[in-house]
Amino acid sequence: MGLNMSANADAAYKKAVEENFRFLKIARNVQEIYLRAIPIGDLGFLIPVCEAHKADDTLIEQLTVWRNRHVAAYPTQFVATVDSTRKWLSGRLLAVSDRMLFLIVDPLGKTLGHIGFSGCINDERRFEIDNVVRGELSGFPGLFSRAIFSLMEWSRKLLNVEGFFLRVMDDNAHAIRFYEKNGFVLDRRIPLVKESHSGMTIYREAGPDEVNLRCFHRMVWHPVRPEVGATLILTAGPSVSAREGGYAYDAAMLGWNRNWSTYLTRFEQRFADYIGVKYAIATSSCTGALQIALMALDIGPGDEVIVPDLTWVATANAIRYVGAVPIFADIELDTWNLDVASIERLISEKTRAIIPVHMYGHPARMTGIVALANQYGLHIVEDAAPAVGAAWKGRRCGAFGDFAAFSFQGAKLLVTGEGGMLVTDDDALYRKALKIWDQGRNPTRTFWIDADGVKFKMSNVQAAIGLAQLERIDELIEMKRRLFSWYRDSLEHVPYLTLNQEVEGARSIYWMSSLRLDQAASIDRDQLMLRLKGENIDTRPVFPAISQYPIWARQQVPQPIALQVSECAMNLPSGVCLTREQVDYVCRTIRAIMIG
Repeated sequence: MGLNMSANADAAYKKAVEENFRFLKIARNVQEIYLRAIPIGDLGFLIPVCEAHKADDTLIEQLTVWRNRHVAAYPTQFVATVDSTRKWLSGRLLAVSDRMLFLIVDPLGKTLGHIGFSGCINDERRFEIDNVVRGELSGFPGLFSRAIFSLMEWSRKLLNVEGFFLRVMDDNAHAIRFYEKNGFVLDRRIPLVKESHSGMTIYREAGPDEVNLRCFHRMVWHPVRPEVGATLILTAGPSVSAREGGYAYDAAMLGWNRNWSTYLTRFEQRFADYIGVKYAIATSSCTGALQIALMALDIGPGDEVIVPDLTWVATANAIRYVGAVPIFADIELDTWNLDVASIERLISEKTRAIIPVHMYGHPARMTGIVALANQYGLHIVEDAAPAVGAAWKGRRCGAFGDFAAFSFQGAKLLVTGEGGMLVTDDDALYRKALKIWDQGRNPTRTFWIDADGVKFKMSNVQAAIGLAQLERIDELIEMKRRLFSWYRDSLEHVPYLTLNQEVEGARSIYWMSSLRLDQAASIDRDQLMLRLKGENIDTRPVFPAISQYPIWARQQVPQPIALQVSECAMNLPSGVCLTREQVDYVCRTIRAIMIG
């Protein structure tokens, strides 16, 4: 079963559709409505029809007039009334979890028409575009074309949607030409038969022996994207929805004084629940979270902590910041994570802890690491910076050690701009870490400091963004996994390339889709990156073997596998919002360079 067709992906997709649509529909006033609006470039906005509109008599009357004006375009044809429209809005639109309607408004808020989605939860994960109505003539040529494109781009960047289709009556030549102009092509004709019920004309799909008079044209979106490759395809980039904006606005306007920690508390609680631990403390960075963890474990001068030789410098810098010494262990060639045998060779009487890193979202083999730590009485602090949601043998990264630290920096999967999270399942360690996080403050005496501490706190506004991201995390992970599956399908058999795929027992979030060049290849990693940059494809090398940096108090010889991977491996464009066309372009370019 493909990465993007798993049961997890199906469940995440359904949940994401329902929750994103629900968030749009629950707006109660004009402020909340416009915080959820989707811009149509500089031509206007797509406004979600929501609970507030139930009381908008002017809008309901307008929708009724438009319905009757365009009745021939609908398969169900009747004379609508204000009352029937009101009931439809409440019972057939707002109450249906996978259906949405958006008003198309100009920059001054005048409603010019509407467009919607219907039946979005299906096995193909395709959204049906429906209720496309041009209500009033506008002074904005191209507005409706831009509206359709903006709506599809919005859904593509937020949801694991695979495509779009629509149905239009075969005699509606004007509409068919409009959709063709906007990238829709005929998929098939659906024969219809006409029936009458209680004064209502209904066109339904014809059976095999029924004579049809009309047809639906089922049209699918099949855009030609000549612009792919014309501009730089970036390595990273987040998916940000109206939910993040709404929460952040609320925190900015109301999150002060008694409400200063409203979103912080919710974010921490939800995050701890998601990882499967008791406690979470929001921090200003993952580096700060790692430092707090080491301080809480009383690790300092004279102590040694084992880290992988292939990681971002912050993993080892946190050790240096508390006065301890980082010891660099080698990695596994298949996971790029800590090798247990290498760890054991480096354990000394000064060793206090191990910091495994779940590199690029792929979990380390924690079973062996935990067993080794228990054998030698060592602490484990997981550097799960890029691995929110990754799991080893069904257990989420961050739930294995005494502490774990996560990053929400802007290139990560879950973003708050900058920020991190420290988690633990230990009551005493939590209390100790919390006091350090609060600058050593004694909670029983006002402004009384009686222990060492730091100021590595996250703001309430950042936490608001983080909470919204966390509420969407499962779908974001599936979008990353789908992205990797596209690379795998195209590059798996290219000679001299090895993709960094998840191993047995692991569930990677593929924060970065990555590959390693064989040393026998005719082109080296840096040359390949340079060639790709010339084709407007951004890549980046994996981290160097960090033992080589001159900043360490004790110098070590680089570990061999870490050095090999650091010189031969690279990250591909991995932004969660990349299109299939962009990934195909990257893969075609790589194949052309490697194969000719």
